[in-house]
Amino acid sequence: MAKGGFPGFGGGNMNNLVKQAQKMQKDMEKLQEELKDRTIETSAGGGAITVVATGKKEIKEIVIKPEVVDPNDVEMLQDLIVAAVNEAIRKADDMVNSEMNKITGGLGGIPGLF
Repeated sequence: MAKGGFPGFGGGNMNNLVKQAQKMQKDMEKLQEELKDRTIETSAGGGAITVVATGKKEIKEIVIKPEVVDPNDVEMLQDLIVAAVNEAIRKADDMVNSEMNKITGGLGGIPGLF
């Protein structure tokens, strides 16, 4: 082993690695803040139910068209709401993963890294 460290990890390379990690951390912190305000919109039942969620998976709005409200079929309305909310959460996850991959260069897939 080379004196003072690991082979191939000279002082310059290690400094660059540390700088890259620090930049990545700052970029991730900035993204976390931005995700509070970024929204996605999804719908179910051909637009009968619309859900707006943030990148932090917070539901901001649920819009239900009046014609889908049938007191004799509450189950259908419940199912549509669940479907729309689950789709909103999935899209929020996709948005976050896509943005994180831009920052990490795909390293986000390593369990426990972020």
